[in-house]
Amino acid sequence: MIRMLHVFYGFECRLFQKVNRHFDSKLLNLFFRSITHLGGADITIAATFILIFVSTGEVRLTAIASALALAASHIPVHFVKRLFPRKRPYMKIEKTRTHENPIKDHSFPSGHTTAIFSVVTPYILFLPQLAYVLIPLGLCVGLSRIYLGLHYPSDVIAGGILGTLTGSLCFCLFFI
Repeated sequence: MIRMLHVFYGFECRLFQKVNRHFDSKLLNLFFRSITHLGGADITIAATFILIFVSTGEVRLTAIASALALAASHIPVHFVKRLFPRKRPYMKIEKTRTHENPIKDHSFPSGHTTAIFSVVTPYILFLPQLAYVLIPLGLCVGLSRIYLGLHYPSDVIAGGILGTLTGSLCFCLFFI
């Protein structure tokens, strides 16, 4: 079992480095430094509240489910980060490229990825055609966290799963 974990960690580090090595690209830096904020607290909270106040009917219920999912998803993120105090990749992997003054809390799971998936999942369930836009958006936020040297791929995957589950449960509270 320990050997399998070491093999997985080695694979994950190589995958991380393949994404992070493009950090010198000005165009990718602009894209990923911008898109990563879509999973941050300021944008996700503002977007959910704006959608609650400007929408009506079932769209408003979906916006409320989205806001509830955002709030609820951060509870397990907080506890999992304490249970699994994993150092961020830029702290462990030599030659990791990151921006100045990167965040220093634990990396597992990715809070930005959890947030974006918890917010978009109710909308995807309400109107499945939105999946063509919202899933790639969530994936780009997750990829940005790896690109910026802040998360391992498994941090992002765990965040995506956690956000999707929370978003699905909150959607079900209102529509099932």
